Amino acid sequence: MTYRISGLDPAPYQTLFGRPVDELAVVNAQRMVVTDQPGFPCRVRLDDVEPGRSVLLLNHLSVATGPYRARHAIFIEEGAEAAAVYRDTVPPALNRRVLSVRAFDHHDLMMDATLAQPGEADAAIRRLLADERVRYIHTHNAVRGCFAATVERVE
Repeated sequence: MTYRISGLDPAPYQTLFGRPVDELAVVNAQRMVVTDQPGFPCRVRLDDVEPGRSVLLLNHLSVATGPYRARHAIFIEEGAEAAAVYRDTVPPALNRRVLSVRAFDHHDLMMDATLAQPGEADAAIRRLLADERVRYIHTHNAVRGCFAATVERVE
């Protein structure tokens, strides 16, 4: 079975790049300078941002409808231009973290979930996608709870 993990489309966030702090505050966003690596995973590139670079800390609303629709904080690297796409492989920012891996059906209802330790996400994804009812998977950083990425089944 084949799967794809894509970073978020940067277009909705690009209008915030370079904005003054007071304008970011209006939309509940903050600019931060990366101090540690790993520690600031960009949800567009799906890798940790290098120290000294700027990220925006902002709120992300999942596209799911119904009771599992969620909001949480994410980092977007300022200047991120294109969403990373990984096919049948787990991106670096996900592979080095403990993840909550949550499988959803066509009605956006959670079918199953598991924890994946660093390096174990691929096996967890494949196990959940073995259930034909699973349409997509959401991954979240298990420690902080932040949305990490969506995994899509590729037919």
